[in-house]
Amino acid sequence: MKNKIVAALLAFFLGIFGVHKFYLGENLGGILYLLFSWTFIPGFLAFFDFLGLLLMSDQAFNAKFNPGIPYSVLDGSRSAQDITVALSQLKKLYDQDAITAEEYEEKRRKLLNEL
Repeated sequence: MKNKIVAALLAFFLGIFGVHKFYLGENLGGILYLLFSWTFIPGFLAFFDFLGLLLMSDQAFNAKFNPGIPYSVLDGSRSAQDITVALSQLKKLYDQDAITAEEYEEKRRKLLNEL
């Protein structure tokens, strides 16, 4: 899961080399920033990337760079439906012997305490 603050800090301090682009999964952009870093143009562009990342809402950032992760999981609040889905996934892991009985019970209790 990508973090907006980390991406903004990478853009500010290492943006001339395109590190923030690689972090955000924009590898082509990262390669271009790296190839043209000697011209200092990527450093100028990275400053605007930095400002854009800071001004972007958390919801817009997560929609663009963390697709497929429900926003309720990212902000820490879970609905009853999310917990039910998590419990069924946990049960599947237990049935496949991917986790022990102790791990299953511990995680199940944590999920049920969130209700």
